[in-house]
Amino acid sequence: MARIDHKAARKKSQPEHLPFTRINYQILLVGLIVIAIGYYALSQEPWDGTMPLVVAPILLVLGYCVIVPIGILYRKKQEAEVAEPAAEPPHTE
Repeated sequence: MARIDHKAARKKSQPEHLPFTRINYQILLVGLIVIAIGYYALSQEPWDGTMPLVVAPILLVLGYCVIVPIGILYRKKQEAEVAEPAAEPPHTE
């Protein structure tokens, strides 16, 4: 019975390029800016005003739960298809 080298098979399946592109970093930067604005709004006086009680939580949830995950998970459709090539039958002559 032939032995299969699983380490070599796993090594080939990993992508050789970096997973983040310039667009990913831009989306993450926007998320960090929204989070910073949210914390700034949270620090405003008076403590029972509209900014700290309404606007700040909305900005913080939007930044942490929407924009940052989109920045991490975003991938162009064209890159997604290239990353998972279709299995081609072996060429025999």
